[in-house]
Amino acid sequence: MTAHAAASLGGARPSPPGVRPSPPGLRPSRLGARLPAFYCPLERGLVHPAAKEVEARAVEWLDGFGLYPDPVERAWGLATRSADFSSRIIPSGNAEALLLFTQWNYWANAVDDWQDSGSDEVGTDAVVEHGVRLLRTIEDPGVSVLPDGPMTRALVDLVHRTHAALGPFELRRFTEGTRDWLLGAAWRAAQAGTGTMPALNDFVAMGPLANGTRFSLTWSDVVRGNRLPPDVLCSPPLTALTDAAGFVVSADNDLFSYDKDDHLEPREVNLVNVLAAQEDCSPAEAVPLAVGLRDRVMVLFTALRTRLEQGADEELRCHLSALGHYVAGCIAWQSRAPRYASPRNRFELPQAQARFAIRFTDVPSDTRTGPPDLPALASWWRWVRN
Repeated sequence: MTAHAAASLGGARPSPPGVRPSPPGLRPSRLGARLPAFYCPLERGLVHPAAKEVEARAVEWLDGFGLYPDPVERAWGLATRSADFSSRIIPSGNAEALLLFTQWNYWANAVDDWQDSGSDEVGTDAVVEHGVRLLRTIEDPGVSVLPDGPMTRALVDLVHRTHAALGPFELRRFTEGTRDWLLGAAWRAAQAGTGTMPALNDFVAMGPLANGTRFSLTWSDVVRGNRLPPDVLCSPPLTALTDAAGFVVSADNDLFSYDKDDHLEPREVNLVNVLAAQEDCSPAEAVPLAVGLRDRVMVLFTALRTRLEQGADEELRCHLSALGHYVAGCIAWQSRAPRYASPRNRFELPQAQARFAIRFTDVPSDTRTGPPDLPALASWWRWVRN
C-alpha cells in the first residue's frame, strides 16, 4: 500500500416500467434501456419496522466520526442507502443489532468505493494490504496496524461493539464473512490488473465472494437471535444453498451496478462483461445469457430450499426464510439506491428520487432444471437429487 493509499483509508475516502434513468445529455447504458424482468418467486416487499430510526441513528454516527470529508462525499456515501439494504434483507429482529449491522454497511461501502475508484493507487497490492490489516483489526482491535483517521476510528468503534455483541462462534462467522468479501475484492482487482476478463467458470467460483454474503448473513442470524448448530449451518447442503443465494445476489448487483462502473478501462470484472468476452458479443447481447444463468441458479435455490424445509426445526426454517429475504431484499434495495440509479460517473450529485422501475416475472428465462456446464456451480445440484 502506498503512503497516499494508507492515508486515504485511514482518513477520508478519495474521491414506462423497467426503463433506466437517462436524462438528456447523459450517455445511455451499454445494457440497453430496460432492465430485464426479475424471476424471484420469494416473499417480497418486507422492511424492518425500525428502518427510519435505524437510518437516522446511523447517519448521526457517521457524522459523529466525520467519515465523509465534505458534503459531496457525504451525499454519495448516503446514496448507498445502506440502512435500506440492512432493513430489507433483515425485516425483523433486534433494532440495536440491526443498527450495528447498518453502520458496518455504510463503513464497508466507503471501502468499496475506494476499491472501485479507478485511482492508480488502488492496485491489487493496495487492496490486499488493506484487507489483511482490516482483518487483523477485526480479530484484535488493539493491533494498531491501520493509520489514524476517521475511517480507522470508526472501524475500531465498530469492532469493539461487535466483540461485545457477538458470541465466539458468531464472531468467527463474521470474520470469515469479511474474509470472503476482501478475498473476492482482491481477486477482482488482480483480474482487472491483467487487462483481460477471467474465464466464466473462474468468475462464478470466485467473483461472488466480493458480495460478502456470509458477512451479511451472520448479522441476519444475530439480529433475529437465530443460532443454528455449527454442524447444521456448515453442512454441505446448506453451504450450497448459501452459495446459490450469493450467486443470485451477485448477478443482480452486476446488472444494477453496471452503469456505475462502465467508465473504467479495462472494463469492470462482472458477469455481463465476462460473458461478453467469452461470447465475443456486446454487453447488451450478454445480458440474456447472464439472466439465464442467474435464473437457473434461482430455480436450484428454490428447489433446494424446499427440500431442506422438509423436517426442519424452527431454527432452520427461520434461517431458510432469511436466505429468501436476503435475495429479495437486495433487489428491492438496489432498485431504490441512488448509488446505482443515478451513478456518480453521470451525475455530480446523487438524485434522491432516482430509482429503477423493476419488473418481476413468474417464469425463469431458462427453464432447464439440470446443472449448467460449469463445475463451479454444477455441484450444487447434487443436493437436490440426493
